[in-house]
Amino acid sequence: MELKDLQKEIPHKWRVQSFSKNKPSASIIAYIDARDAMDLLDEVCSPENWQSDFKEVNGRLFAGIGINIDGNWVWKWDTGSESNIEKEKGEVSDGFKRAGVKWGVGRFLYSMKVHYVKASAIKAQGTYPYVVDDNGKRVWSITEYVNGLKG
Repeated sequence: MELKDLQKEIPHKWRVQSFSKNKPSASIIAYIDARDAMDLLDEVCSPENWQSDFKEVNGRLFAGIGINIDGNWVWKWDTGSESNIEKEKGEVSDGFKRAGVKWGVGRFLYSMKVHYVKASAIKAQGTYPYVVDDNGKRVWSITEYVNGLKG
């Protein structure tokens, strides 16, 4: 088991981080899916040599990833933030991925470029902006769109 292999780049997607309140634009960041992080842990450590755990401390949910290193379980923990869609699921998934970063999983994301793209409107109360292409047409797959950008 080579723990440095946990740092390798794995498939990633792109999502909106935020919409501007000043102009019709959005910032787009790269992310990984928790299942892809699990696949990498399986590949590098083998399924029986890693595990996850979740604990609530002072009202915060902490996620931990333990790896069996020479017969000893070594744990790294972090907490996540709630998702806008599914509170608990988002918090669990985010915490798991953040704990993974402490092992090197997905750390490459922090060196990736943030993309700034056009949006349908500025972010204001009662508006629901979305990403648009150069012709003003709605972008349904942000990952495909960003992967097609130059530079």
